[in-house]
Amino acid sequence: MTTSAVPRNAKLQRKSLGRRITDNWQLYVLLLVPVILTIIYKYGPMYGIQIAFRNYNPGLGITGSPWAGWKWFERFFRAPTFDRMLWNTVKLSVYGLLWSFPVPIILSLILNQLRFKKLKRTVQTVIYAPHFISTMVICGMLRIFLSPSGGLINLIAGTQIDFLTESSAFRTIYIASGIWQEAGWGTIIYLATLSSIDPALYEAATVDGASVFQRILHIDIPCLLPMIILQLIMSVSGIMNVGFEKAFLLQTDLNRATSDIISIYVYEQGIVSGKYELGTAVGLFNTAINIVLLVVVNRIAKKYGEVNFV
Repeated sequence: MTTSAVPRNAKLQRKSLGRRITDNWQLYVLLLVPVILTIIYKYGPMYGIQIAFRNYNPGLGITGSPWAGWKWFERFFRAPTFDRMLWNTVKLSVYGLLWSFPVPIILSLILNQLRFKKLKRTVQTVIYAPHFISTMVICGMLRIFLSPSGGLINLIAGTQIDFLTESSAFRTIYIASGIWQEAGWGTIIYLATLSSIDPALYEAATVDGASVFQRILHIDIPCLLPMIILQLIMSVSGIMNVGFEKAFLLQTDLNRATSDIISIYVYEQGIVSGKYELGTAVGLFNTAINIVLLVVVNRIAKKYGEVNFV
């Protein structure tokens, strides 16, 4: 008696699409829920993008408002503060990425080496906690600490400097507070990746006389590299999405030279002044830049890091 030697995958490939759907209908029903939600909440609102190309009148609605072409984009590009807003946005994002991106990686490598579980859990709790503090509370704390009269920093330094009015200090304050707030939370995904490493690799390296630094260099970092590249792609693709709330709450009339960013312009012009067409046009501009960066960085990562995100 002979049996067929056709591989199981080949048998599955011969099944029609309808048969595969019928055999696994429960999975497709479960998949239907997120697909419908994505269409409703992600693709549905994209219908309103056309406001950026119209002279929008709430009384006439989106389709009834007359077309304006590229009018609102031209108005944004010709704004007196356009260059300043664009460069401030890019600088905050790039500097923030350069300083904050490596910190969770370093913290995760250090925490992974801790062998005392109680100490490890305590340290993790301490560095995770700032993530759950609201941005408004963080900004309030910064104003108290940096106050020229009674602020902790000025008391230690013996000065009376109002750092929030110094344009040169705004980026440092913004980036440093972001690192403190998010660095610990960012270690979660790296620690999860490191937990998947076979302990036998560490045991073999220890037997061969490898130091802690050598184990990190030759075991931990190669394991983390794909996740690091993936996280870098995601971070770079949102480079124009500088957080509005913190910049707005820390902004003063004296530090606008460095705190004036595109998201604040959208708020002031698009929402406060009721120029919805302008706000939509600027948002569309930001999205286009992010998409281009996502594609470019993904192509570079795919070529050199063997990671394909898009």
